[in-house]
Amino acid sequence: MNAERERLERRRQKIERWERWGPYVSERQWGTVREDYSPDGTAWDYFPHDHARSRAYRWGEDGIAGICDDHQLLCLAVSCWNGRDPILKERLFGLTNGEGNHGEDVKEYYFYLDNLPSHAYMKMLYRYPQGEFPYARLVAENRRRTRADPEFELIDTGVLDEDRFFDVVVEYAKNDPDDTFARITVTNQGPEPASLQLLPTLWFRNTWSWRRGSYKPSIRREESHIPGVDLLVARHERLGDLRLYCDAGETLFTENETNYERLFNAPNQSRYVKDGIHEYVVAGRRDAVNPQRTGTKAAIAYALELAPHESKVVRLRLTNRTDVAEPFTGLIDAMDKRRIEADEFYAGVVDVPASDDVRAIARQAFAGILWSKQFYYYVVREWIDGDPAMPPPPQQRRFGRNSNWKHLHAADVLSMPDTWEYPWFAEWDLAFHCVVLALLDPDYAKAQMELLTREWYLHPSGELPAYEWAFGDVNPPLWAWAARRVYQIEAKLRGSGDALFLERVFQRLLLTFTWWVNRKDAGGNNIFQGGFLGLDNIGVVDRDAVLAPGTRIDQSDGTSWMAVFSGNMLAIALELAVDRPAYEDIAGKFFAHFLSIAQAINEIGDGGLWDEADGFYYDFLHVDGRAPTPLRVRSAVGLIALIASEVAEGDVLERLPAFAKQVRWFVRHRPDLTESIAYMERGGINQRYLLALADGDKLIRILRRMLDTGEFLGPNGIRSLSRVHLEHPFVLSIDGRENRIGYEPAESVSGTFGGNSNWRGPIWFPLNFLLIEALQKLHYYYGDDFKIEMPAGSNSYSTLWEVASDLSQRLISIFERDAAGRRPVFGGNEAFQTNPLWRDLIPFYEYFNGDDGNGLGASHQTGWTSLVGKLIIQRGEYAGRNKHPLARNDG
Repeated sequence: MNAERERLERRRQKIERWERWGPYVSERQWGTVREDYSPDGTAWDYFPHDHARSRAYRWGEDGIAGICDDHQLLCLAVSCWNGRDPILKERLFGLTNGEGNHGEDVKEYYFYLDNLPSHAYMKMLYRYPQGEFPYARLVAENRRRTRADPEFELIDTGVLDEDRFFDVVVEYAKNDPDDTFARITVTNQGPEPASLQLLPTLWFRNTWSWRRGSYKPSIRREESHIPGVDLLVARHERLGDLRLYCDAGETLFTENETNYERLFNAPNQSRYVKDGIHEYVVAGRRDAVNPQRTGTKAAIAYALELAPHESKVVRLRLTNRTDVAEPFTGLIDAMDKRRIEADEFYAGVVDVPASDDVRAIARQAFAGILWSKQFYYYVVREWIDGDPAMPPPPQQRRFGRNSNWKHLHAADVLSMPDTWEYPWFAEWDLAFHCVVLALLDPDYAKAQMELLTREWYLHPSGELPAYEWAFGDVNPPLWAWAARRVYQIEAKLRGSGDALFLERVFQRLLLTFTWWVNRKDAGGNNIFQGGFLGLDNIGVVDRDAVLAPGTRIDQSDGTSWMAVFSGNMLAIALELAVDRPAYEDIAGKFFAHFLSIAQAINEIGDGGLWDEADGFYYDFLHVDGRAPTPLRVRSAVGLIALIASEVAEGDVLERLPAFAKQVRWFVRHRPDLTESIAYMERGGINQRYLLALADGDKLIRILRRMLDTGEFLGPNGIRSLSRVHLEHPFVLSIDGRENRIGYEPAESVSGTFGGNSNWRGPIWFPLNFLLIEALQKLHYYYGDDFKIEMPAGSNSYSTLWEVASDLSQRLISIFERDAAGRRPVFGGNEAFQTNPLWRDLIPFYEYFNGDDGNGLGASHQTGWTSLVGKLIIQRGEYAGRNKHPLARNDG
């Protein structure tokens, strides 16, 4: 057990609260549903970036490289000014959904370099131009461009040419849970001398303006009596007194309260307002800050003059200790010690043969997902009703977005998709996050899984909340899969799994499963709908739209996801039944569900979704009075059936006699059901059992398409849409209107579904990961004698495990340097490809070009894309050590 594992163990035993302070401050908070009080729900427009510096947030805070306590009462982050910008750089800038030619997009460069699960060590780089930040040009040029054009990025403006930027590296190292050193290193990377105003900023989230008579905390300057050191004391009734020691600078104070005069031409409630420090630094208004050196927001200003390539350091220490005599004694030792401990921790996590480059990729991926832990605050009832000291919200809110989720009360640290574009949780993203987090911190992963199934998140109907923009949208039901994987990963790490955790989540998911059966099976025939299910943008029609009466789309993916849900609930029940015999009965229930779904989806010519002629699963359009129409779009919706595969050991029926009795009943009395699935009878390697939607013949036919480079198989993974649609678009005519879909490797040129997630062909990490796991499971059953052409048409045959390993490497290679030293993720960006200051800074995008692996969409969605770290470990464990996968541990 290394030092970090020991810290996590002390936290687990509730001896020390290492999680109390962490990177829980968003890089962006504006434009969220929570901060939207418009009558029409236009969140991006209601709270623009221009308002952010002047308007107090109601529900959260943002800042660059920030940390806060786990209730986000007190925040510490970095601000800076290059002497040329029109505004103080306090938060990251990006385009709204309507401004970007491919939707919302951050237009800054920042990189999460390191982090530990306890946050005892954290490191982040922010890259700030020395010339004026081109806010207006970025907006204008992206508005001018069409969807057929690439996005116009900060590096394209020329403001970063000749390395004319400051690197602002922020490091945190904890002495103990409430005593944190901070070191900010500023480097002038340019060829000429340059000056920078660096302003570390300490502030309280505004919790007092919304209700009259609320407690208001304070920050004040006190004499430190230490030469060269300033002292700010932050006082809060819940936190007590916290002291920020800092290298001596100019201390500036204001209030974290809205500047009503600037924004709304109304009187201010306070003389000093949120943008007071901005006005002082940028506009030179001496009266904008409080000369009494007290307030709820404070900054320490440092005027740094830097020669070319010179670095300067600013030191801080945030602590609850009152006995500090020399605040920075031990800072360097603490930083070095924690960094070495981080090295030791990740050496244990990535304990497989791998190159230094691949290890660095995994480390940055893990750093990104840990930096993406955010404080999430949203009490829907209060948001709908409004605050007593504020004007009432529009009446439309009572019947609009999330109005039937009034029970939801979130005030927790949650794992977010990223910290700029998605500073809110998303249910099925979080399922993948938890699988990665279990490698690093299984207790936190389990707590996340349990949290979303608690009564203040889970809808009384049993529905899991999808995401902030519409909690009632439907995500793929992967919570049972994730819970099972977290259980298995922890068991591998610690030697035994947490059966109580598994049981708790299972019990609550019984409600969710029932919700699906009752709400998303319109025909009552075990064929499911669900809506967009994360795949709206590869359909020929909007599956999330309200269809005409008598019309429905039976979804291949919705049905397959329910089989996945059934299979995982069955597997969990069998795991629990070993020590809890009552679970044998409920296992039988999910066995029956799986059989019913398998029969329904595989029925030919009578409501099923298998197309025998094409050898593929499709969605079917049903219109009253007409024969069902197959929507012959070869897309990911037809591949998900492969994921619905479960393998059990050959002695499972002997060990669980009550479950065995139910299985034999179905074999004897319901051959119509058992004939529809793959190899329900024992017969695989070591006499294992297999439950799968696709039998051996269907498996081969689907894989021939999936592994065809002219269809799904790309150089960097499985595409979400077959490339065959490049030359052969699918066209559907409905009531005289033509709907068309064709393959596009990057963002879609169609705006049908909106936003930068509108793609029709790129590589999508979560789906690839699940397909790799499915192939590994199937190999566990079929063994080495079952081989498939890989790639299709190559006359070269591979086992399913070898195919899974090949796909893993294709995904890893998105980030890895090739023989020419280029990383596909960077595409044609020569600065990233060749400049030593850029080439090892890895962004983990939302999705990737289907033909060349170039990163697309949200550039820092290290949530599900951090799965690359899991793939690196998994592939190295077997490929690097020649370990045989048929005897593998499921972790």
